[in-house]
Amino acid sequence: MSYCDLAPGHPFHGPYHDTEYGFPTREDSVLFERLALEINQAGLSWLTVLKKREAFLAAFDGFDVATVARYGEAERARLLADAGIIRNRLKVDAVIANARTVEGLIAEYGSFAGWLDGHHPLPKDAWVRLFRKTFRFTGGEITGEFLMSTGYLPGAHDEGCPVYSRIMALTPPWAGADGDAAAPDVP
Repeated sequence: MSYCDLAPGHPFHGPYHDTEYGFPTREDSVLFERLALEINQAGLSWLTVLKKREAFLAAFDGFDVATVARYGEAERARLLADAGIIRNRLKVDAVIANARTVEGLIAEYGSFAGWLDGHHPLPKDAWVRLFRKTFRFTGGEITGEFLMSTGYLPGAHDEGCPVYSRIMALTPPWAGADGDAAAPDVP
């Protein structure tokens, strides 16, 4: 069964599936949040992350990139003591380090989306190599889900899912200008 079969009507999965998953976004804080949440999902269920999402938003100052990039040892200790989030040292350290990386990308490309656009389209394996070189704690699953959830790779929704047509109307980056799936260029 696909996410499109399981999510509708679920108190956590349903709203995420219907209004966020696969929808293209340009906002730095939203893109950073998605990357952080995908990192924190590693080894756990997506439901666990969705249930803790509000606590993550509060703990990481709304995923404001500049704020998280300035976190020091006191904020790191605060996060590791916060029972509302996933208190994994490697994940917390990765989110903070990745905020600093994203801040650099924003300075160079104008936005996190600008950096993504500057590398699009790529096949998934090339995206994974790029993310591993650029960010901490990003493997194939994390990178793939991040890119699907933000509209840079297809696959978030089945074509028969009612949400699919809403996303296609927004022309996500993975779809061509005419709304047809774009063939990725292989570098």
